[in-house]
Amino acid sequence: MDDGPVRNAVAFAPSHVTGLFAPALESRDPRGRGSTGAGIVLEAGVRAIGRIAPANRARLNLRNDIAHSLPISGDAARRLLAARPYRLEIRLSHSLPIGQGFGSSAAGALASALVTARLIGRPRRDAIEVAHLADLFGRGGLGGVAAILDGGLEVRELPGIPPYGRISHRPITASILVGAVGRPLPSPSILRQPRLLERIQRAADGIDRVRSNPTVEELFRQSEAFTDRVGLAPPEVRTAIRALRRRGAWVAQAMFGASFFALPRSRAARREVVKWLIDHGVRAIELGASRQGARIERGPRRAFSA
Repeated sequence: MDDGPVRNAVAFAPSHVTGLFAPALESRDPRGRGSTGAGIVLEAGVRAIGRIAPANRARLNLRNDIAHSLPISGDAARRLLAARPYRLEIRLSHSLPIGQGFGSSAAGALASALVTARLIGRPRRDAIEVAHLADLFGRGGLGGVAAILDGGLEVRELPGIPPYGRISHRPITASILVGAVGRPLPSPSILRQPRLLERIQRAADGIDRVRSNPTVEELFRQSEAFTDRVGLAPPEVRTAIRALRRRGAWVAQAMFGASFFALPRSRAARREVVKWLIDHGVRAIELGASRQGARIERGPRRAFSA
């Protein structure tokens, strides 16, 4: 290792579920592309622990806690590091499964970009921009980075990242259940299908209703309608959605995933929903909405074990 001080930093980016959305890719500037739509920013997410040291050339070592490569997260870090003479090590840890509609690609890209920007002295806005571009061109999603810049219930009123896009956030106190019931759905393959994107566009007329009434109940009402109209849910997801709705919950598919997010309408409904999930061996977790968005975490922290 080359001589010089080692610097450490930690960043966190929350996961996210999209209930309904409409693609918006017309802008000449990719920073203004993405989607309009609405969803919930979750308290779980992706943590990036970074360490940087001087080197004779730019080198990136990206490690994670899953048995998959993460090209979008790596691209975000590389865009910022560029040709700077540093050795950058980033370790990512994920609270939720990837490829299941929980915004892991956006969260991983933004956490990686934030920790890199912190270590090399670049501003937060640069990290947001490169994370958005990496996620967009890597076909990880359509606006996930913009959605997780703050917490709570989010409504993407204009596509893209600020100042091109406009996103409103409302705090919510409800906890929701998120679960996965099938194999991950690869977003890149879905986002390459123009006819499917047109179908999604036609099904997204509930966005204006959530924009005018940004409550968790309205979000679920419109997300349920969107799920049913688009028809992207695999059979096992449709089975879970029908069963949980019969037991008194609002339930919609988490876009795009073999997964769902649900809000029981009463305590009795919650008991029935949890019982069904346990009886059928469905992997699920109850989560609150994040109170804040992606951020640098402060305080002393060991970046890597020796």
